[in-house]
Parts: sequence; structure tokens; C-alpha cells
Amino acid sequence: MAFGVTKIPLMKTRAITAFFFTIVMLASLWNAYTFTAFYLLLSVAALFEFYKLIKIGGIRPHRNMAMIVATIAFLIMAAYHFFQFGPKYLLLIIPLIFAIFIFELYKKEKIPFANIAYTFVGFVYVTIPFCFFYSLGFLSDFNQYSFHLPLSFLMLLWANDTGAYLFGMNFGKHRLFERHSPKKSWEGFFGGMLTSVLVSYLVSFQFTELSPAVWGGMAILIACFGTLGDLVESMLKRSLNAKDSGSILPGHGGLLDRFDGLLISAPIVFVYLYLILN
Repeated sequence: MAFGVTKIPLMKTRAITAFFFTIVMLASLWNAYTFTAFYLLLSVAALFEFYKLIKIGGIRPHRNMAMIVATIAFLIMAAYHFFQFGPKYLLLIIPLIFAIFIFELYKKEKIPFANIAYTFVGFVYVTIPFCFFYSLGFLSDFNQYSFHLPLSFLMLLWANDTGAYLFGMNFGKHRLFERHSPKKSWEGFFGGMLTSVLVSYLVSFQFTELSPAVWGGMAILIACFGTLGDLVESMLKRSLNAKDSGSILPGHGGLLDRFDGLLISAPIVFVYLYLILN
């Protein structure tokens, strides 16, 4: 009985948080400037959360330098889409990247190269995927911003998560990857994929720049690699004995908990759509 009483307020908190955060995310797609500002802040906040999380395992990454480099890299990406700056400007961050090795000389840590390695893991795991997702907004119309692809990506990702949860709760019997996520099932995985494909078919009527088959392929990729992203984040948390990546979202945990599916699937989907559109 006590469990039920506790569970209801938790579900209510999750629903309220999800509602308001979804509104904020949809509002961020309004134009190129709100899109840029929101996902710059979100990517930096997620990177900060990653570095805070891995400190549990005794790792001491170069957080401040890494966040400066991540911010500059994201802004250079934005400048490329807004003003068609060449990728040569990314050379500006190379001295900052190698400065991390020099700074480690003065920290007197027991595991210096572990600190350096995890600093770079943060870039690869968090910053680069958010840059790819951001670039989806400029992919379909020759560097002119369009919310169609980012919005569709989020809708298909949410559809996959929702379908996986509902099918898994009602029909889940065969464990998908019990070592890292005991609750996930094959039934939930295919249910999420089916839900995402159905939503992609509906999206194809509204956004006609891609064929239903291409939208369907995008949904399948999001279902597969979004699930893998969830498992990778679960593996990270289990290796650190952490329940959640953070506590910024009441009832949901941290930003990495909410965007774990995006981190692996966004680069894959970008490459898929880039090859088709170009």
C-alpha cells in the first residue's frame, strides 16, 4: 500500500516535468536563434552533468576547459550554418584541446591519462551528438533553418520510447540486455519501433520533403540506435553505481537520462539523411 501511495506522486511529478520540458523544447524550435541558444545551453549543461557524474568513479576531468572548447565548437558549427564559415575555423580549438595535456602536468593526479581520456570522452559522447542534432535543422534547405527534421526526430524518438514502455509493460517477457537494463525486453523494442514507424508515416503527410519510405527508415534507425544509446547510458551509470545521471528534472533524473537515445542516434540519422538529400 505504501508503495502505491509513493508511486502515484512520483508519476504525477514525472508527468508535470515532462509536460513543461516538452513545451520548452517545442518552443525552442520557433526560429534559428532560439534553436541555437537552447541547444547550446542544453549541450553544455549535459556535458557538465557528464563530468559531474564520472567524478563518482574518482576521475577528475578538465571540466572547465572542456566546456569552453565545447561551447566554441558548437558556436563555430552555428556560424557555419548562419554565415557559411568554412570548417577551417575549427582549427581554433586545437590549441585548447592540447592544452588539456599540459594542464594535467600540474594537477599531480594518480591517474592523469584517465582524466585526459574521460575529458575527451565527454566531447565524443555528448558534444558531437548534439552538434549533429543541431545540424539537422539546416540540412533540408541549403543551410536555411527549418524545424521539420529536428521536430520529426524528437517525435519519432518520443514515439519509440513511449511504444517501448507500453509494449514492454504489457507484453515484455524476453529480456533485451539484462546485464545493463533488466527491464528492457525484445517485445518493448519491437513495439517501440512499430510505434515510431507509424508516427513516421503520419509525419510524411505533413512534411513532404522526404518520402514515407525515407521517414520510415529514419524511424527504424532511431528505434535501433536510440535503444543502444539508452543501454550505453545505463552501462555508464552501472559502472559508477549511480541510479540517475543527475537530478535537474524532477521524476526523470538528469539530462543524460532524457537524451541518452539522442546521443547515439543523432549522428547516425544525420549521416543517413545527408546521404539521401545530397
